[in-house]
Amino acid sequence: MVNPTTASRVSSRRARMAGRARKAGWMACVYALLAAGAVFSLLPLYWLVRSSLMSMAQIFRLPPIWIPNPPRWDNYVKAFSVVPFGRYYLNSGVITLVVVSGTVITSSLSAYAFARLRWKGRDAIFACLIASMMLPFAVTMIPLFVGWSRLGFSNTYVPLIVPAWFGGGAYNIFLLRQFYMTIPRELDESAFVDGAGYLTIYARILTPLTRPALIVVGIFAFMGSWNDFLGPLIYLSSSSKYTVSLGLRMFQGMYNAEWHLMMAASAAALLPVIVVFFIGQRYFIEGITLTGIKG
Repeated sequence: MVNPTTASRVSSRRARMAGRARKAGWMACVYALLAAGAVFSLLPLYWLVRSSLMSMAQIFRLPPIWIPNPPRWDNYVKAFSVVPFGRYYLNSGVITLVVVSGTVITSSLSAYAFARLRWKGRDAIFACLIASMMLPFAVTMIPLFVGWSRLGFSNTYVPLIVPAWFGGGAYNIFLLRQFYMTIPRELDESAFVDGAGYLTIYARILTPLTRPALIVVGIFAFMGSWNDFLGPLIYLSSSSKYTVSLGLRMFQGMYNAEWHLMMAASAAALLPVIVVFFIGQRYFIEGITLTGIKG
């Protein structure tokens, strides 16, 4: 005669094993879908790199060749020789470095003022700031160009750099403000008791705690400045001051038939963005996860 307790244990063990099997099956399906999505998302990037290592004949061959044989690394050398991409890289690097610095510093200071300080008209001004996010760039493009031109800053980097040092953008202020609001105010009060001022609290207490959000803002600013095409197109007229985006457009206009060189130049222009994103991806994900969650 089978012991009821033993039968119950066997039945429970079988149920747990069946549950684990179902869970493993679902996880396998999820990972398969994620893998398929990753392949689908990375396919254009692979096609870009693959085409940059081929000749013109190989690019347009049917059926398509998926692996370059042999890889033509000299395409990158030729792409940098027909157009002064080294100069364009330097121009974009300088602009991007100054823009990222200004965006992180001024947007964090503005967000600190909106989140932690009490002053007359704060909420009304913040509402107007948020409302400005709904204005498309096309609406303000002509007035900004006229204003900078009358100030004598056309064909200079000033219109591309200076706005980053005056708030860093409404979205970045909003992002950091939401992050600051998740930090308990008791930290500020304790610092006040110890004799700290507003700038001391900002620099020594809040800034280290908001490092993930600051890195997110820095990544956004980097990608926006490095990939900016319309701004340099409007304000820059000298080819020696062109950025990478304008250099690619000029390359396409001069050598629109040399697609393998165009792909090589595009891959080289994309490389800094990929490197920066992979370096800061942990902070990027952490900042997006934590920002806006008030607790």
